[in-house]
Amino acid sequence: MAVVDGQDRSVSKPIAAESVDPHRHLDAESKVSEHPQDHATELRLWLRLLASTNLIEVEVRKRLRQQFDTTLPRFDLLAQLERVEDGLLLGELSRRMMVSNGNVTGLVERLAQAGLIERNVSEADRRAVRVRLTEKGRETFAEMAAAHAEWIGGLFAGISEKEQKALWSRLGDLKASVLAAARPQGASGAQTAA
Repeated sequence: MAVVDGQDRSVSKPIAAESVDPHRHLDAESKVSEHPQDHATELRLWLRLLASTNLIEVEVRKRLRQQFDTTLPRFDLLAQLERVEDGLLLGELSRRMMVSNGNVTGLVERLAQAGLIERNVSEADRRAVRVRLTEKGRETFAEMAAAHAEWIGGLFAGISEKEQKALWSRLGDLKASVLAAARPQGASGAQTAA
């Protein structure tokens, strides 16, 4: 996500929600499935995960805009602050959201103008700014979070709870595999050269 001309802009541009027909959605995963013998299972799996994630994100972005006139980055920032009563320093907020300090600053400015968060400058270090939810911010986020949970529940309704738990577990295994493979050589637990 980036902030350009005062607007939230995603680094990766998802497909516009209005243009997604879930019954005729053509993406890289669908294209690869036309000739599965030409592609490794790992590639097909990665593309399916990516396609599923993108479809969910497009729908969530659309609903946030329609029902709350907000963006996914703003929702994410409020979610981070909701987890900590005393708020967070801008740098920590940036790390948690995995975006630059500049992006967070722009989001914070708009949310502060809306009265959803407040900024406090540290007396010990004037460069350190702590942000926290206001009461209005807590109430607004609680409403958004409840709707978000319903949306996700609806999007996953075609998968039983048992299947969801199994998928969650298997994706945990995948996450561990990715983290292990991405670990630099020579790091603790890294694979050694043969």
